[in-house]
Amino acid sequence: MRRIRRLVHLVLFCPSSKGLQSRLPGIKVKYLLVVWLGIFVGSWVAYMHYASYSELCRGHVCRVIICDQYKKGIISGSTCKDLCEERSLLFQHCLSSSPTQQVYSGLWRETEVIIKCGIEEALKADGHPDSVPRRDVVLFDKPTRGTSMDEFKEMLLNFLKSKLGDQPSLAALVSRIIGMADVNRDGKVSLAEAKSIWALLQLNEFLLMFSLHEKEHTSKLLGHCGDLYVTEKIPHTSLYGVDVPPFLQPLLPSVVHQIIHQWFAPAWPRRAKISIGLLEFVEEIFHGTYGNFYICEASVRNVGYNDKYDFKMVNLRKVATEMTIRGFLKGRHCEQNGDCTYGKDCTAMCDKLMKQCKSDVVQPNLAKVCGLLQDFLLYGAPLELKEELQKQLRTCMTLSGLASQMEVHHSLVLNNLKTLLWKKISNTKYS
Repeated sequence: MRRIRRLVHLVLFCPSSKGLQSRLPGIKVKYLLVVWLGIFVGSWVAYMHYASYSELCRGHVCRVIICDQYKKGIISGSTCKDLCEERSLLFQHCLSSSPTQQVYSGLWRETEVIIKCGIEEALKADGHPDSVPRRDVVLFDKPTRGTSMDEFKEMLLNFLKSKLGDQPSLAALVSRIIGMADVNRDGKVSLAEAKSIWALLQLNEFLLMFSLHEKEHTSKLLGHCGDLYVTEKIPHTSLYGVDVPPFLQPLLPSVVHQIIHQWFAPAWPRRAKISIGLLEFVEEIFHGTYGNFYICEASVRNVGYNDKYDFKMVNLRKVATEMTIRGFLKGRHCEQNGDCTYGKDCTAMCDKLMKQCKSDVVQPNLAKVCGLLQDFLLYGAPLELKEELQKQLRTCMTLSGLASQMEVHHSLVLNNLKTLLWKKISNTKYS
């Protein structure tokens, strides 16, 4: 046993020693050096993974902050009692990609859910994550005590105009917001209820989810407490049903990615159904009830579907309102088109003469979506459909975002593609 320990010590700490060479004459030292380096790198990766996890995953901080404010009467919500008193809203697996935006899978009333809350203000206020910072001073400062219901409605209306534009449907949206804020259904909105719904509306993802609920292409909102909110869990959070883990993606060639996607993708008729839902979502956010919205990162990881193969937009943080993008582009200095990019791929033209960004996004939602659907639909497509499908997708991908094309031409391309897919799967079990 003593000899074995001595051997391990030599392998790990003295890979180039003469003692090791004499004990293992048949093994070259350079191979043992590789083993030693492998162990070192593996240990370093494991440590970095742990450090990253502890930095990203702070669900306990969310609970402490929210419940502290609930007990003080600062906030309210339909899930507060379950979260803070009965402990029946449980945080389970961390899905966060940013320490300031906490995302967890959880369990609530025997149903799998997604829990989201932000702790950005908390982290700015106090570097110690386990303390209970006075985030209410920063986030829950509006409306103030003494604000009347009419004044609060006016606040909401003006806020929605700034985010969505002056739409005729905003009055109805204000009524829906008031209805959600009234947690105890007494026909009144308390100060705590008003502060909570106001804080939620400052979150872009929540505002879009609330605005785009009609056709059920977004996650269903189940409840909230302060600015923490709970949504349904989408079973498949990638267009192909499964995706390569982020840490492996740079290591694998695109061909391997494609093969993995094809292996795990649903049957073609089900892919057609998902695609129809995605096209309907594009239709819904183009001159929809509450204005125009742009997908600013078209990725297979931002779209998914449920167990019935109904399309669901997984990540609404990658969607922006037209008002947001126009505000970003207005008067923005530029040298090239890349300087006029909002998010990852919402890009406008740069006026090289004026050195300012123009207001029209170059590539519309439909062209981006068709780029995603090309591989998704063409692989395994019925032979009698494949040529026409490929032709329509190619036409779709060449669309521009110029105002002259945006109305009739886009609608025609979208409807033709939907009709082609629907004819193939209608009157079958997949429809």
